[in-house]
Amino acid sequence: MSQQLELPCLPECINLVIGVTGSVAAIKIPILLEAIKDLPLNIIIVGTQHSFHFFNISELKVKHEKVKIFTDESEWTSWRQMTDPVLHIELRKWADILLIAPLDANTLAKISSGICDNLLTCVVRAWDLKKPFLFCPSMNTHMWEHPVTSEAIDKLLSWGFTLIPVVAKKLACGDIGPGGMAEVDTIVMEIKSRMELIKKI
Repeated sequence: MSQQLELPCLPECINLVIGVTGSVAAIKIPILLEAIKDLPLNIIIVGTQHSFHFFNISELKVKHEKVKIFTDESEWTSWRQMTDPVLHIELRKWADILLIAPLDANTLAKISSGICDNLLTCVVRAWDLKKPFLFCPSMNTHMWEHPVTSEAIDKLLSWGFTLIPVVAKKLACGDIGPGGMAEVDTIVMEIKSRMELIKKI
């Protein structure tokens, strides 16, 4: 028997996938969810393996029970035979907006190179470029200022993806400078802006 994927489907809501990568800024995911909980959104979180080091999945599920969370393991446990849905393709079809917050240096490099070795990067590789893709980099200042970073970001921008710029501050590692993830309020404003455009269409 083929598998069925249960994805949030309130018809009056816009579908948002939030990708989360292994940056310490992932600790802000609960804050972001709290900030958008009253918006008309169906929300799915797709986290890389290391992103879950920074927030508790169980606590998140209790507080935001309508938010669906997928891990790398979900890709493989949801597929058993040829007639089963492929999770990263189903997520691409389902989503109206893709947001990656935070986007660490490692995943940024993977995406810009076309590497797709986990669920999140597979969703990105399959992404419909006509749909909004927002990304919020987060990394150490020296990583941010490395030339490979600007090359990767320029490539994403050339594909039509939207950069939510980093901020300068004292980072978790103690360094002071640019590289911090955008403030949650800024991210929420960008989400709302894309929601308005989708409504107009």
